[in-house]
Amino acid sequence: MAESDREKWDRRYAEGAYRPRTYPSPFLVERLAELPRGRALDLACGAGRNALCLAEAGYEVEALDISGVAVERARESARERGLEVSWRVADLDRFVPRQGRYDLITVIRYTNREMMERLPEGLAEGGMLLVEHHFRTPAPVGGPTSRTFRLAPNELVEIFGGRLRVLFYDERIAPDPDGKRMALARFIGCRGSPGF
Repeated sequence: MAESDREKWDRRYAEGAYRPRTYPSPFLVERLAELPRGRALDLACGAGRNALCLAEAGYEVEALDISGVAVERARESARERGLEVSWRVADLDRFVPRQGRYDLITVIRYTNREMMERLPEGLAEGGMLLVEHHFRTPAPVGGPTSRTFRLAPNELVEIFGGRLRVLFYDERIAPDPDGKRMALARFIGCRGSPGF
């Protein structure tokens, strides 16, 4: 990711972008009980809302984001809540997960197709990948306006379906807790057997 991208995200967080969004992804919360426990990786963690949810659920969490401002805000939130999370500022364009390291990888509302191609190798046997992102729709919804940052229909299944067992996939227009309507593609895949 270019230095200009890092500066853009640092500026957004410094100006208060996403400050009200402290709640974790409702999709993550509703699926948490069925996800494998252990070591989790939260990519594009922003100010940490999902990483903190995972830490509270007992995961050993690593969380990465391009913005040092966002990561510092997340680190402070973790301190206030007495939670341990390994926070890192990282260029996700270059990120390659260590092979077989994670029981759970989460990517919430961040599009980086090349990075996503590399994620299955980071999962341990039985590990799961949970992704939620905006998809393309003509309906009036919140989120990014550029088609580049929205997924095509079934794109997550096409990216991961040949390499992970698809346990869940849907596309829906749903309200966010902040009241905005969002068009969301939601995916859970497993490396190997999920145990059933």
